[in-house]
Amino acid sequence: MFKRSRKKIILSIMSSLVLLFVITLSVIMLASYRELRMRDSRMLDRFAESYDPYQQNGTWNDPGMAPDRPELPPGEERRDFQLSTFYSVALAEDGSVLAVDNGEKDVYTTDELTAMAKSILSESKSGGRVGNLSYVVRGRQGYTLVAFMDNTVTESSLSMLLRNVLIIGGASIIVLFFIALILANRIIRPLEENDRKQKQFISDASHELKTPVAVIGANADLLSREIGENEWLANIQYENDRMGELVRQLLDLSRAESAEPVMEPLDLSRIVMGEVLAFESLAFEQGKTIRSDIPEDLRVTGSQSLLTQLVSILLDNALRHSTGDEISVTLQRQGHTVMLTVSNEGAAIPPEKLEHLFDRFYRVDEARNSEGRHYGLGLSIAKAAAEKHGGSIDVTSGAGRICFTVLLPVK
Repeated sequence: MFKRSRKKIILSIMSSLVLLFVITLSVIMLASYRELRMRDSRMLDRFAESYDPYQQNGTWNDPGMAPDRPELPPGEERRDFQLSTFYSVALAEDGSVLAVDNGEKDVYTTDELTAMAKSILSESKSGGRVGNLSYVVRGRQGYTLVAFMDNTVTESSLSMLLRNVLIIGGASIIVLFFIALILANRIIRPLEENDRKQKQFISDASHELKTPVAVIGANADLLSREIGENEWLANIQYENDRMGELVRQLLDLSRAESAEPVMEPLDLSRIVMGEVLAFESLAFEQGKTIRSDIPEDLRVTGSQSLLTQLVSILLDNALRHSTGDEISVTLQRQGHTVMLTVSNEGAAIPPEKLEHLFDRFYRVDEARNSEGRHYGLGLSIAKAAAEKHGGSIDVTSGAGRICFTVLLPVK
């Protein structure tokens, strides 16, 4: 049980770390990307606003008529603006090229910039991206301006940031994994030892009690033959029988939890059907019926005694707690598992009690103290039997029915 707990703790810690890392990385990248995009957009808008056709490579005549440029932004934004690379294409209303500025760089030729500008205008867009270039379209008096900004450096920086974060974050997660492994082992080890001692105590106490209980029962039987019926002796025999049943259930629990059963190929359909037939007479005496849907030849690898006990416990539990007159038993194949369900009518069990249903000595109705020689160990034994086979058992309560579901792997 605690081996599974250790795995659950480690998986929980690692899942939390990975989720935290992914969320943090996503927030950092989205915030950085959004801020860079907004900054680039502002600078591109400023470039388009400050565009001076009379000073673009001398393409236009009469430089003396050039208007004053708007002032550049101050501080950090000024440096970013001056270090950024901008391109522009000015097109007349008839589509002819009036001016092309490639930033005095050989990255894009004038023909490439012109072709991109004409393609953008043909799509009637006011802004967007083309490859590593972001662009805006501005209508001016007598011409249309398509301004570009090169985002290659910005996107390379983002890629480098993402790569470094992934490398450093991945290394950190690996380190934290081993730290979590060590911490989980230290946390679980005392609990494992306590659980082992508890199971050992139950096993030892049950074996030690078995002999005196048998001796008391034998002596009580001999004494009853000598003195005949006696109220006090009858009480001794009754309580001794209860004690014997409790010892038997404790031994069953100890074997189910600790012993390594012999596993062999089994016909689970036959085991379930055999138990259903055995309980039908008990159900009939109580005015109840067992309706079963069990296909033939569903096979698993397991212990016949444990699986028989598992089915018997679920049927006995359903008969004792059913408030209706019908118990349903179904067995079916689901992928690589076989699913057994046993359901009965009953009042809804509160969620806070439902999660403790498989605990040792737990009973939903505490007023029924050891009624019918049941001590709250049956479902604990059933759970141990299912887990010994690598399976699981679960319970649901709602819509007036209580349903136990057992999943066993098909090996």
